[in-house]
Parts: sequence; C-alpha cells; structure tokens
Amino acid sequence: MIEITSIAQKEIIKGFKARFIHTDNLTLGYWDVEEGAVLPLHSHFHEQVTKVLEGKFELTVGDETKVYEAGYVAVIPSHVIHGGKALTPCKLFDIFSPVREDYKL
Repeated sequence: MIEITSIAQKEIIKGFKARFIHTDNLTLGYWDVEEGAVLPLHSHFHEQVTKVLEGKFELTVGDETKVYEAGYVAVIPSHVIHGGKALTPCKLFDIFSPVREDYKL
C-alpha cells in the first residue's frame, strides 16, 4: 500500500507539481496545478489517460479543445500533440504507458 501524500512532490514545470508511482509498465502521476499554469503543446510516445479530480482544466488534444472538470477523462494517444491551461486550481491524475523514465528524477 502506498500513501500518496508520503511521496515527495516535484515541480515538473512552473505551476505543475506531482507525485509519481512507477510500476514495471506504468507511471501514475498525481498533480497539483496552480490556477493559470500552462502546459505547452507537446507530444511523447507514451499513451496517456488524464482524469480531472478537482477544478477546471482546458485541454487541447490534437485539433480539439475542451474544458475538463471533475469526473472527465481524456485519452491521449501516443505522439498526439496536446497541452492545456488550469482555469482554476486543479488536481489531475495521469496514467502513462510505458513508464515515464524522465519523471524518475
């Protein structure tokens, strides 16, 4: 059993702080995002599933932009350009496959 709050939080980009759990095949990310923080458009070879736990997050996936709120899930395929902005303070949960080696800081 892992208590999420016992994991050290890391600021990956300005306004995006996360706690990570890495398994053999996945990375789980629990994010606290400051209101107004911007995730620049980018892509990676990992598949990604993002769930908004709290707040409102404007997310662009490919050519589609939507505002996600608690309970909404975005599925981001491998190599698809995506990015976003926190419209309010947010808590997000990400699942990446395969493991995000770059998040094993």
